[in-house]
Amino acid sequence: MQPFTKAVIEQIQSIPPGKVMTYGGVAAAAGSPRAARQVVRILHSMSAKYDLPWHRVVNAKGEIALRDDESHFLQQALLEDEGVEVGIGGRIDLSVYGV
Repeated sequence: MQPFTKAVIEQIQSIPPGKVMTYGGVAAAAGSPRAARQVVRILHSMSAKYDLPWHRVVNAKGEIALRDDESHFLQQALLEDEGVEVGIGGRIDLSVYGV
């Protein structure tokens, strides 16, 4: 496993319940601030294998980035179960819920 991939996995695992982090924030914390798209790929391919709390990662605007309805609503439900308020358009207030 590449060091960046390992760092991303560790960073995502460290996001506490009731908080969110942006793809870019995860990338920056893992040592590569311009690698937000790589974070997306890691989440897509490794969430199940490493039991990652994928639902705690959102885009830079604090929005749920998943476009298909089923995944979008699942992410919203998982966040709301942890006490995160999801507003209109799937937007989360990063000043309140961001890590």
